[in-house]
Amino acid sequence: MATKTKEAVCVTGGNGFIGSWVIRSLLENGYTTIHVTIYPGSDPTHLFNLPRASDANVLLYVHEADLLDFPAICGAVEGCAGVFHVASPCTLEDPEDPEKELLLPAVQGTLNVLEAAKRFKVRRVVLTSSISALVPNPHWPQDKVFDETSWTDLDYCKSRGKWYPISKTLAETAAWEFAEKHGMDIVAIHPATCLGTLLQPGLNASCAVLQQLLMGSKDTQEYHWLGAVHVKDVAKAQLLLFESSAASGRYLCSNGIYQFGQFAETVSKLFPEYPIHRFDEETQPGLTACKDAAKRLINLGLVFTPVEDAVRDTVESLKAKGFLRPELSQS
Repeated sequence: MATKTKEAVCVTGGNGFIGSWVIRSLLENGYTTIHVTIYPGSDPTHLFNLPRASDANVLLYVHEADLLDFPAICGAVEGCAGVFHVASPCTLEDPEDPEKELLLPAVQGTLNVLEAAKRFKVRRVVLTSSISALVPNPHWPQDKVFDETSWTDLDYCKSRGKWYPISKTLAETAAWEFAEKHGMDIVAIHPATCLGTLLQPGLNASCAVLQQLLMGSKDTQEYHWLGAVHVKDVAKAQLLLFESSAASGRYLCSNGIYQFGQFAETVSKLFPEYPIHRFDEETQPGLTACKDAAKRLINLGLVFTPVEDAVRDTVESLKAKGFLRPELSQS
């Protein structure tokens, strides 16, 4: 019996950390026509080395498309039944011009993708939001586990110059308003700190959190932490949310909620040869721990990879790519 042909889909930011894993997951699950947007001038070469990418029936179309270039976005989305909107600006350094570097491309870029999806009658858009659109939220009730009903406090972030959470929150807010106005099918996923094997050549911001911890950083990740998740689970969740007719709304994607200090202790036990800082105080004061915080994804069938495995995979990858020098360890 012939297998049903999978729908054509588009992945924005497809050569980034999460985007590359989404494409890998799509290929492994039988998707053969994938449109990929990349930032103009960036390198997509590694995508063609993914498992099954070289199969004779696979069509991997790469489109150079700035998120603010609406005609280019339309060229990538046309003919697709689904869009995985992963692309969003994220910098390892504080932005010099937050509006230009983060806010405008995040918000208007998302609206451009949704407008293109509406124009070409895309069935569903899976929006990669972030825990940065859930926290920080200092008004969240004490002793209550953070869930998908939380929204980041924009005034709190502005007063502290935390522009990335602002960009993700504004982009998601704009997406829901657009969806309600135009009757579009959108599902949002909120990954925690993503770890795992780097398929792309460069270092991404979330894996840099672990890299810096291994190098002795004392940063508590106060504004950016709820927990961690293996990037392959994020990719699986994206596909699950696209294919599941029951999926709707927001989905936290984290292998539990816990203190960054607890994470640091876990990493130090796995890699005692590195100068990992031990945090004596709570790194996220008042944060309520929860092992199954991502109940909505778990109920759809997602099984999370142990955090220890995510850490090991990341460290192995960081070493292999030269982002973590062995001589930094304390032998």
